[in-house]
Amino acid sequence: MDRVDQYRVFVRVAEMGSFIRAAHALERPRASVSAAIQQLEAQVGVRLLHRTTRRVRLTADGEQLLERVRGLLAEVDDIDQLFQASQRQVSGRLVVDVPSRIARRLIAPALPGLLRQHPRLQLLLGSSDSAIDLVREGVDCAVRIGALHDSGLAVRPLGHIALINCASPAYLQEHGEPLHPHDLLQGHWAVGYASPRTGRELPWEAGADGEALAVPSRVVANNAESYIACCQAGLGLMQIPRFDVQHLLDAGALREVLADHRPAAMAVSLVYPHRRQRSRRLAVFLDWFEALMRPHLMP
Repeated sequence: MDRVDQYRVFVRVAEMGSFIRAAHALERPRASVSAAIQQLEAQVGVRLLHRTTRRVRLTADGEQLLERVRGLLAEVDDIDQLFQASQRQVSGRLVVDVPSRIARRLIAPALPGLLRQHPRLQLLLGSSDSAIDLVREGVDCAVRIGALHDSGLAVRPLGHIALINCASPAYLQEHGEPLHPHDLLQGHWAVGYASPRTGRELPWEAGADGEALAVPSRVVANNAESYIACCQAGLGLMQIPRFDVQHLLDAGALREVLADHRPAAMAVSLVYPHRRQRSRRLAVFLDWFEALMRPHLMP
């Protein structure tokens, strides 16, 4: 393994805080990752990492080297791109993390077209409604809905998606249709949604100004699939991006209510670690996803 490869291994271990995680991300045996770090430490003559049974962390010398090596690897990637820019095909593995409904309703149906265009690309598609640490988990990019709380990530804003209030016909038949948000406090139920960041149930947003109402709930979901299913079952009203349920609205399985009191639109962003911003396969995915999402964004 040459010095540049050793530096790549060192950066991944330092960022992920684990030899095992780094080996998985690099698709190499753990023994070769450990050997690369040992060889690098022997060559530079200092200890770069403190190893414990639970965690790997940088020494003071390791922190200095990490700062310098990141810049060096960026320059190496720039040089590589000079000779790859004219090639149409991209190859290798790309790890992305997206909300579950976007994975199911948008990305999965469109993936055959992307992979026909780039047959040497492998996509590892993680889907959840919880924010993750991209660097520690070895994720190349993520789709984020709403306000961003990540620090140290590159951000590509895409636009905003409209949110609506809706309920099932069976629920409205039993409880009546609310005409004003304050009607929800008298004889109505919401399907609760737990914040992916805090785990706390989010309040009902009474209009674009963000007025919060404590609408009672009998069930609280922590992912979009369960949230929508509970609403369809008549357990309460919900607030949801329109594109998530447009097919259910068209089929009559759900109905929009309080159309004059929709919650504020939510931002859609692509985020990725700065160290991967020059990856050609990442650039291909970012452009592809932006085009895929564009029809669902507000004008």
